[in-house]
Amino acid sequence: MGMNNLFSAGGVVMIPLLGFSVLALGLIVERIGFWLKINNRQTKVVRDVLNLYRRNNVVGAIDGLRHNADLPIARMFLTALELEEPTPEEFRLALESEAQAEIPLLKRFQNIFDTIISLAPLLGLLGTVLGLIGSFASLNLGDVGGTQTANVTGGISEALVSTAAGLVVAIFTLMFANAFRAMYQRQIALIQEYGGELELLYRRYYERGKKDYASTR
Repeated sequence: MGMNNLFSAGGVVMIPLLGFSVLALGLIVERIGFWLKINNRQTKVVRDVLNLYRRNNVVGAIDGLRHNADLPIARMFLTALELEEPTPEEFRLALESEAQAEIPLLKRFQNIFDTIISLAPLLGLLGTVLGLIGSFASLNLGDVGGTQTANVTGGISEALVSTAAGLVVAIFTLMFANAFRAMYQRQIALIQEYGGELELLYRRYYERGKKDYASTR
């Protein structure tokens, strides 16, 4: 059965299912590009910035972050490092607040994926019900082997095709949605790890600066 015949055999519910599949595919491509960008560049950028900061090269660290400001963790570090002489508590709050601000970007489209995963099987089930209704409406017990047979089998075919299409759309979307959810959870763990490293470095420099100030008095 060709795609055109398959689409027409599924009945009216194939129209929203097609829309869902196109929408899901477009969002999946966008998320793949987003996570590839992060996974390919983030670790090197963060390590370089932390190494510069350990050598007390704050200007170089900030310049490196500004050149990679399209990365969420770079924006998070910049928010804290660009503060004017913050206390360690203020530095930590700046990191945490910016991390919270980046979460919606990391979880982007997750609600849409969940909606497609939930509605696609229900649309397939609706197509099943509509196909069976059409089959029973065409059924004539006095003409079982006659002209009504085609209408009955057509309704059953619509029921089966729509159910299969709904499941395929839901399963396809679910696989990628779960993969993106795992990447999001891993990213949150990395943000906590790298943010903790930067916070410890800043606290060390801050306390060292207070001691130097006290020794000169």
